[in-house]
Amino acid sequence: MTPTQIKLVQDSFEQVVPIADQAAAMFYGRLFDIDPELRSLFKTDLSEQGRKLMTMIRTAVNGLNNLDAIVPAVQALGRRHVEYGVVDADYDSVGEALLWTLEQGLGEAFTSEVKEAWTQTYNLLAGAMKDAAAQVAAA
Repeated sequence: MTPTQIKLVQDSFEQVVPIADQAAAMFYGRLFDIDPELRSLFKTDLSEQGRKLMTMIRTAVNGLNNLDAIVPAVQALGRRHVEYGVVDADYDSVGEALLWTLEQGLGEAFTSEVKEAWTQTYNLLAGAMKDAAAQVAAA
């Protein structure tokens, strides 16, 4: 990722923060529209899950300038997701729901450059999670 992409992601996420609860609800609604079977993976209250999601995204976004510091936490998250029953294909649905949510929440501010920056960010972090999950599966 380029410094410009990192700044685009960080700046655009700051616009999401004031609507974080609404964005989380939109994200899960879209995720379950895309893949209804994923609903069974969530055993807790979705409001609380949404707050955790937004906190995790904020931490990752804020850490993009120092990937070495956040990658171990992202990998640990990927390993935990194996226990929940998450498979590689689920990451595609999550990425699609995330980009849709950002597009809805940011409106015209969700430019092609912002979309590309978020796509790069998601692919990088999801890739780290999937690689860590694969190591668990192989063990």
